Amino acid sequence: METVESLNLFEAKLRIEKNLSNNTVIAYLTDLRTLEEFLKQEDLGDLVSMSARTGRFYVSSLHERFLPSSIRRKIASARAYFDFLISEGVREANPFAEAVLPKDAKKLPKFVYEEEMVSFLDGIDASTLKGKRDLALFELLYGSGLRVGEIIGINLRDLDLHTKRLLVHGKGGKDRFVPVHDIAIDRMKDYLVLVRPVFMARTEQTHSYLFVNFKGGPLTSRGVRDILDKELSRQATSMRISPHAFRHSFATHLLNHGVDLRSVQELLGHVSLSTTQIYTKVSKERLRDVYNATHPRAKK
Repeated sequence: METVESLNLFEAKLRIEKNLSNNTVIAYLTDLRTLEEFLKQEDLGDLVSMSARTGRFYVSSLHERFLPSSIRRKIASARAYFDFLISEGVREANPFAEAVLPKDAKKLPKFVYEEEMVSFLDGIDASTLKGKRDLALFELLYGSGLRVGEIIGINLRDLDLHTKRLLVHGKGGKDRFVPVHDIAIDRMKDYLVLVRPVFMARTEQTHSYLFVNFKGGPLTSRGVRDILDKELSRQATSMRISPHAFRHSFATHLLNHGVDLRSVQELLGHVSLSTTQIYTKVSKERLRDVYNATHPRAKK
């Protein structure tokens, strides 16, 4: 099998069988192009027939150019590709099967303190149509701990105002229900009654996405980022956060108020509890900061 054919078949498997997002597929293929370029520069043959020795040489070269997190991802992409070739009967062994992965230092999630979050939400000007939309957006983002990709994917039928819960279409096709608090429900009602119909009247598109831009089109991840940046600038705040920080803040604040880790895991839609446990570290850091700032003998 030629390299080009194998890559095309691998891409088809990722898109069709595994149903991965376009961005994820592109990441896999980009990582494999890095490997292809290495083989070409070092004159080490083609991708399909590369040896385990060449694989070790490649991993060693990655340490000179990339951070541990990028190295881990590139090795994982290569392993997945060669596992695919094995499943197709093209190869008998994976040249990256014994590759040693560098330790990936876990960074603590960035979050906003509760008083800062309240100040930000209260500072949104809800007297305008856009302001009402933005307030509903950020109340829901923070109030239910959603990923940006999840909130832009919400359909009208997913939100039940009566039962105050939301059906979230999470990563890997895993759906979950999350509660929506009363304040967010009120903001959503204002948006759905007063804003969305006006914005939808400006377009000929027909869709049922919950959040839309002022032209009636579905809101995008980039759109959420732009809305947040403009609001932070309008409020002239020193707070510098990304949309994902609302999710981190949601988890951290719940743990600070005594919610058990399993419940937070369910609300966030984490498959593994270990993924959620990093927030306990953030919570402990917060306790240390409070202690250092308030205890008479700890103050500097």
